Amino acid sequence: MARAHGARAQMALAFETVYGTAPATGYRTVPFASTTLGSEQPLIASELLGQGRDPLAPIKDAVTADGDVVVPIDVENFGLWLKAAFGQPTTTGTTPKTHTFQSGNWTLPSMAIETAMPEVPRYAMYTGCVCDQLSWQMARSGLLTATARLVAQGENVAATTAAGTPTALALQRFGHFNGAITRNGTPLGNVISAEVTYSNGLDRIETIRSDGRIEGADPGMAALTGRVEVRFADTTLITQAIDGTPCELVFAWSLGANASFTFTAHAVYLPRPRIEIPGPQGIQATFDWQAAKASSPARMCTAVLVNTVATY
Repeated sequence: MARAHGARAQMALAFETVYGTAPATGYRTVPFASTTLGSEQPLIASELLGQGRDPLAPIKDAVTADGDVVVPIDVENFGLWLKAAFGQPTTTGTTPKTHTFQSGNWTLPSMAIETAMPEVPRYAMYTGCVCDQLSWQMARSGLLTATARLVAQGENVAATTAAGTPTALALQRFGHFNGAITRNGTPLGNVISAEVTYSNGLDRIETIRSDGRIEGADPGMAALTGRVEVRFADTTLITQAIDGTPCELVFAWSLGANASFTFTAHAVYLPRPRIEIPGPQGIQATFDWQAAKASSPARMCTAVLVNTVATY
């Protein structure tokens, strides 16, 4: 008997034309590290009395389909997840191409994502997948990955694939070593670690349906938050926090002129942190920042991906 192994698992993705309807073609295989994307339907225990001490059979509740996908931040494939989080980019240039994603779009694309376990075989197609949150961390070392939190409409399981023959983009990963952070155009020094989380604030449309699925997932108020942990070497960030003025933070990775990813938070506000002295070691400060819509440009954040992909 064949047993499923994560090492043989596969994932294919395509953007939908109609929400909740999986396209027949246009799938791409996407690299991923792990996923919790799945569908579940809990049981509701019977509340009826007068039938003895043993309970009656439970009934089925509504279906919930959602989960996280951990993906590498790379030169080409990461553009698919940026499109899911921010919407269709503006693409310019010839070679390389510059794909610009902006916050504030009123509509977000939905995706059909198939996870495959060919040994069983089990091919689960999740339709109506909308990106609720995209987050990542920066550090001195380790693997650079992002987590996409998805809300799906439903799951269809089959013994054969419905994704046809997917195409693949090149995999060229960024590393933590290739990253840098700037504040108002100046390198931000003494940074130990950083976190970035962009949220679409999805609102599940939980209408009454015979299949128990949601009607859709509409974007609500967006939010961009994060954390910067620094060695306490100067009072620049403390002064900004006290004054209540915003700054521009840029998180960037580069593998050369034809391969780069830049994420800009245009108006970042810092809280006043507690400065503790835990012992003889170096003093650190943590800023749990929040971003807002800037006056110029009139948006909260911009992501720019430079590669050779013609279009997303």
